[in-house]
Amino acid sequence: MKTFFSLLLLACILTGNLTAAENKNAPDKKSQTSPATKTTTHPNIVIFLADDQGWGDLSHNGNTNLHTPNVDSLAREGVKFNRFYVGAVCAPTRAAFLTGRYHARTGTTGVSTGQERFNSDEYTIAQAFKAAGYATGAFGKWHNGTQYPNHPNAKGFDEYYGFTSGHWGHYFSPMLDHNGTFVKGNGYITDDLTDKAMAFIEQQVQNHKPFFAYLPYCTPHSPMQVPDQYWDRFKDKQLKLHNREPDREQPDHLRAALAMCENVDWNVGRVLKKLNSLGITDDTIVIYFSDNGPNGVRWNGDMKGKKGSLDEGGVRSPFVIRWPGHLPAGQEVNQIAGAIDLLPTLTDLAGIKRPKPKPIDGVSLKPLMLNSRADWPERMIFSSLRNRVSVRTDQYRLSRKGELYDMHADPGQRNNIAKQKPEITAKLKQAVADWRQSVWPNGYPEDMRPFLIGYDGARSTQLPVRDAISHGEIKRSSRHPNCSYFYSWTSTSDSITWNAEVDTAGVYEAILYYTCPQADLGSTVELSFKGSKLRGQITQAHDPPLEGAAQDRAVRSESFVKDFKPMTLGKITLPKGTSLLTLRALEIPGSQVMDFRLLILNRIE
Repeated sequence: MKTFFSLLLLACILTGNLTAAENKNAPDKKSQTSPATKTTTHPNIVIFLADDQGWGDLSHNGNTNLHTPNVDSLAREGVKFNRFYVGAVCAPTRAAFLTGRYHARTGTTGVSTGQERFNSDEYTIAQAFKAAGYATGAFGKWHNGTQYPNHPNAKGFDEYYGFTSGHWGHYFSPMLDHNGTFVKGNGYITDDLTDKAMAFIEQQVQNHKPFFAYLPYCTPHSPMQVPDQYWDRFKDKQLKLHNREPDREQPDHLRAALAMCENVDWNVGRVLKKLNSLGITDDTIVIYFSDNGPNGVRWNGDMKGKKGSLDEGGVRSPFVIRWPGHLPAGQEVNQIAGAIDLLPTLTDLAGIKRPKPKPIDGVSLKPLMLNSRADWPERMIFSSLRNRVSVRTDQYRLSRKGELYDMHADPGQRNNIAKQKPEITAKLKQAVADWRQSVWPNGYPEDMRPFLIGYDGARSTQLPVRDAISHGEIKRSSRHPNCSYFYSWTSTSDSITWNAEVDTAGVYEAILYYTCPQADLGSTVELSFKGSKLRGQITQAHDPPLEGAAQDRAVRSESFVKDFKPMTLGKITLPKGTSLLTLRALEIPGSQVMDFRLLILNRIE
């Protein structure tokens, strides 16, 4: 009887009868891998990284407000870590995952204006797998730098499709980066990223090459945009579970976030089904985690804090890993672990060489994955945001304010026991002091690193206004620099500057991404660097409307976007060295110069 129903289910799938149920059902638990289709002796790797999804935003962690059957299936069929720690915000987690090092060591200190970059000499997990013969692809939000040597193509990824900024202002067919060239996306962004990742995976199977596929999704990060089919499930839904401070919940934002999480889960299911249809499920390690706590006040297992907090709710992430036939199904691990552990863990599981350029902070979790009761030493995991630090042991958390909590007896951090446990408090405070000295031996650094142009011969360099400083009366379209633009440029005394370093001298073509109404045409602008100057005039009107509001499910704090148009300003000779790259207006015949989004410099000689 069981065989009969299995055959019936397979027939339904082949005839397309289950298409409508795709959102509601996890992929078949039983693998369809055939030995004849194996591509490699090394496992393939698929890593999903959600953006701003809290530990509590999954049904397998007890949230009955939503349904996430596909991620739940990974937890059921793989190993689940119950206490897995990441950064308090986006870019630091990515830096820690990619390098196996605390983000504070790598140069990543923030989320914008260049602080999201790790240092040029950091070696990534993608570089390690590429060196071992893997095809490497990243599909989504990068958020560790836009210019070489921080662009994903410079950090080990053969294929990249997504955006490099910390957030994007529009999720329906937006402008995206494909290997350094701007292209127009196709449909809802998470679906589009998944399409590209699946095509990459299929191509590598055809090439009989192992692959490392990284899918850093950009949702449920704002703007709170999601297709109707998901929003309709939640817009009027009565939620049963609420945050510990329910009066602070924002209903539309909360419902949109849950809808976006269900869309993420559906896309995870699409990839799992693709692995199954290609016969490589048993040959593929699949990981799912998130980059920080929830981006709003919503149910999160009674934990204190959310995104941006160093308390438990801000830095505890879901984490599941599945490798059929190699890792035990349904195992749960309660020992603490973190994003810093993924590089050593995956290189260990895959049997490839671990990078040696710099010492890593993480450890291989393979022993715990194979046996959750393995002999495992006591350890500490440090969380930092700018110069604030918290530390977690298996039992205790010392907050950034020096409060001590017993996380076994008081997981909601309601009872500060620092005075009752002075020895433990002193020990952890000393550990924080030692860690500070280790990562910031000269004190917390001010980020003065310039933005690199033509690094190591790179042909094209993107310089968004996110990385620029405006002078005079020029205004930024949002207080959040990511995905913003400059407007209200009305005076010849105003200017825009980048702290820039030209690594490769040469002749560069300068391209401006701008908008300008017909009435304001004719401004003459000048680009200058170390005595070299280029002048050009804005002669073509381009005045598109703002986009985003019609698709938003909740009020946004970020900038709306426009369809900025590229304009070739001309050629400029850039000498090697560091200085301010300056854009200014020499003549303004109308009421303003232009709205300005991006400068691209292409080296042509």
